[in-house]
Amino acid sequence: MTTITGKIVRRGYPEPTPATLTISGGKITEITELAADTEHDNLPIIFPGFTDIHNHGGAGESFPNSDREGCRRAARHHLAFGTTQLLASLVSAPREVLLRQTDILAGLAEEGEIVGVHMEGPFVNHSRCGAQDPAAIIPGDPELLEKVARAGRGFLRSVTFAPETDNALELIDVCADYNIIASLGHTDASVDLTWQVIEHAIAKGVTVTATHLFNAMPQIHHRQPGAAAALLDAAARGKAVVELVADGVHLHDGIVEMVRNCAPENSMFITDAMAAAGMTDGDYQLGALAVTVADGVARLSDGGAIAGGTSTIYDQLRRHTTNGWALSDMVGLVSSTAADLLGLNAGDIAVGKDANVVVMEEDLTLREVYRRGELIEALPNER
Repeated sequence: MTTITGKIVRRGYPEPTPATLTISGGKITEITELAADTEHDNLPIIFPGFTDIHNHGGAGESFPNSDREGCRRAARHHLAFGTTQLLASLVSAPREVLLRQTDILAGLAEEGEIVGVHMEGPFVNHSRCGAQDPAAIIPGDPELLEKVARAGRGFLRSVTFAPETDNALELIDVCADYNIIASLGHTDASVDLTWQVIEHAIAKGVTVTATHLFNAMPQIHHRQPGAAAALLDAAARGKAVVELVADGVHLHDGIVEMVRNCAPENSMFITDAMAAAGMTDGDYQLGALAVTVADGVARLSDGGAIAGGTSTIYDQLRRHTTNGWALSDMVGLVSSTAADLLGLNAGDIAVGKDANVVVMEEDLTLREVYRRGELIEALPNER
């Protein structure tokens, strides 16, 4: 049994609650609020473990490229910074690579290192490829998606495709069969076509998300609103959840705040992290593409397009609380919304939940991370 005393931040509570958390068997078994006359000033913050639903790697390793131990190291980097629930993301690649990496990552999910796999591409729009390899992009192929789902052994949880790709509705049918999230992105689709795909997914019982909203899709124009407008509207109506790379590079902080205000229950932060997360500037690889990182910003070496992120969810939490957001406002954005989306017993602090928690000092300096009640040891270059 483990006990942790601090100011607990949890969903539905506008202020942190001074309390003692009791953990046993990997679960939160008791939350005992402290007496009003107890000294509370120097207590640490206890926050739900973070959830990152779109993450390509870190610590010099890449989920689309690395072997099993390399992928483990990437996942462990983010875990050391509080991401206790992580979907490992692939990029557009030949089918044999997708099948190989999905099999590797499914093995890590079976071990409990990650919670599943996200396949970003290859059914995306060439004109909005971003850091997806144009040579690997293909029309929507439901048979390939089904093969990858089988290789994932139940752990392929999300697939990014463009609404305008061939066989988009058939891709959604496969998502329905295998409990896969339909994440719409890397697209040039009209607002009407995007809504058509969203409504088909809803009719099939498939959850819809936006892959890094606003990135790799046209800007909203008042006469041509496009996919971004449809996805933001859908989130405001409770019909979709939108990803936000809230690192100050992919999106201006004002846009992040606008989306939060429009769809507070249906927005979530992601890192879109790649191998350079936690590393120094230099040259890296994302799938088949060379990436150069300068001043912490990753771009394609030969084209200048942003090529993933280098932050952790913890970095994004600190960024936006520094900008004045309350910790209570951050729970959904960095922990619970994505965890709920995946059907996980995590993302919040409540009796019966998995004991996935982050302990921070009052200034948000990271102190401890627990996953399923186990204290996580940081890698040598971390913290």
